[in-house]
Amino acid sequence: MMLEASGLHKVYGDKLILDDERLILEEGDKAALIGVNGCGKSTLLKMLAGKDDPVSKMQKKDTRIHLMTQEPEFEKETILEEIQFRSAQNRIPCEDYELQSVLSRLELADSTQKIANLSGGQKRRLSLACALISDAEILFLDEPTNHLDNDMIQWLEGELSRTTRTILMITHDRYFLENVCSRIFELDRGHLYEHLGNYDQYLEAKQTRLDQEAAARRKLENIYRKELEWVRAGVQARSTKSKSRLDRFEELRSARKKEQEKNLDLSLQASRLGSKTIEWKNIAFGYGDTPLFHDFSYHLKRNDRLGLIGPNGCGKTTFLKLLSQEMQPDQGVFEIGDTVKIGYFRQDYSFEDLNTRVIDYLEEDAAVIRSSRGVETASSMLERFMFDKGQHYLPIERLSGGERRRLYLLKVLIQAPNVLILDEPTNDLDLITLEILEDYLDDFAGIVVTVSHDRYFLDRICDFLFVAQEDGTWKQYIGGYSDLLVYREHAKNTQASKEKVQKGSWKVQPANRLNSKEKRKLKELPEQMEKLEAQIADLNDEMNNTTDFHQIDELSSQRDVLEQQLSEMEMEYLELLEKEEQCDK
Repeated sequence: MMLEASGLHKVYGDKLILDDERLILEEGDKAALIGVNGCGKSTLLKMLAGKDDPVSKMQKKDTRIHLMTQEPEFEKETILEEIQFRSAQNRIPCEDYELQSVLSRLELADSTQKIANLSGGQKRRLSLACALISDAEILFLDEPTNHLDNDMIQWLEGELSRTTRTILMITHDRYFLENVCSRIFELDRGHLYEHLGNYDQYLEAKQTRLDQEAAARRKLENIYRKELEWVRAGVQARSTKSKSRLDRFEELRSARKKEQEKNLDLSLQASRLGSKTIEWKNIAFGYGDTPLFHDFSYHLKRNDRLGLIGPNGCGKTTFLKLLSQEMQPDQGVFEIGDTVKIGYFRQDYSFEDLNTRVIDYLEEDAAVIRSSRGVETASSMLERFMFDKGQHYLPIERLSGGERRRLYLLKVLIQAPNVLILDEPTNDLDLITLEILEDYLDDFAGIVVTVSHDRYFLDRICDFLFVAQEDGTWKQYIGGYSDLLVYREHAKNTQASKEKVQKGSWKVQPANRLNSKEKRKLKELPEQMEKLEAQIADLNDEMNNTTDFHQIDELSSQRDVLEQQLSEMEMEYLELLEKEEQCDK
């Protein structure tokens, strides 16, 4: 046993956060803490670390704990001074090369930078670096993958998987949960539920628990119904009964109300999108003498699901600002249809006044809101977004970080956009909200353009990706993030084979020459690919010229099949070309 905390109890206002719960961490555990926004996850980490209402706990003698919070605090002026200061606090300080290696991995190589001048994301990465170089046996990490690009996340996965330290982290990254964690704690309405295994096993175990709870609720409903009939029988019938039975009925009613689960409801309507969407041509942009990208062109089709990925600083967020017309490109143009209505969910959004009441913030744009249910008030919509009535008149500063993001998401969606621009939408949103958001985007009658480091989200939502290249261009790939990894692995293997041939480590034998069937295929494929490209272009035109959503779905499915065939043909053609080149050498 590495740490055991018992009697975990916390009440915030009239909200029960922890109801005398118990948590045990074994040595070497890789555990996650999950739950809906505002349930108290960050509070629990702080309590375990002794920062907020310290709790009674037992831990291994002389065990050191490091807490990484979402709002980091630093002691020194520059990155280098801070990281050296943290290293000096270790029982065995880190070598300079170890410090520089971690900073480089997290794109903080310029260690002379002043911390005050760092962006919010850079400060979070510096906080993560401080955690990784600490000699603490227990790490408490609050959303460690936020503000990391995909390559950094994969590197961090490896670091945490290999370490012998005990880790308890809050994260919404489902692939991260799957690949790193062997134990998951779920905080749900004041109670901690422990699940052994990774994320897939957690989902199975949770479904079993929910089924058991549903059975218990059905039993409670039956008892409640019988007691309700007795209560309604009239004063004369009740007078012959004991008062204790009336008290029992009140207890049943309270228990029934407590067991009713709140579900996030995203059944909001989008504005109608006409045949002309958005097209951008030869877009280029840079800051001063630093170009970011150039010659970027694309014509958005209705119902497109497009993802942008690349390393930090390549211009992903900048492009979204250009697309939303918040900024203007250095070169190129955006052509936007008259019916296009953009909803922009920003990564760096900040509330103008945290003292604004929750309901007033929502009513700034609409006192009444149109949804699939008809016209609704801001108050009813807040309840459907898991804000109970007690929160409606609270100042925004009283909400948790995740609750603020959920409120902001509601603000964007109630304006009925038909083009959604989502910049890191998964940051600080809980798993339940993410799953419901993904379901909503599946049925969203419009276009989605997103930047995200969440690999599961990219796989779940995107039909294709634009990946930033080192030369400042964007390269398109069909599919989500996992499809991109498969393509990269194939390209890597192909390149390795090429290099092997070029080095002369083996020679292509006559038996490896193209046979007659392959030669014929090599000759026919370009024409076949041209035909497929023409068919895809025709389907795109048809989709742009119809407003029938059922027809659009059918045409989109046909396009997906053709694009898959085209991708396979392109791959086969490249392989045959490479084989022909090898034969000629």
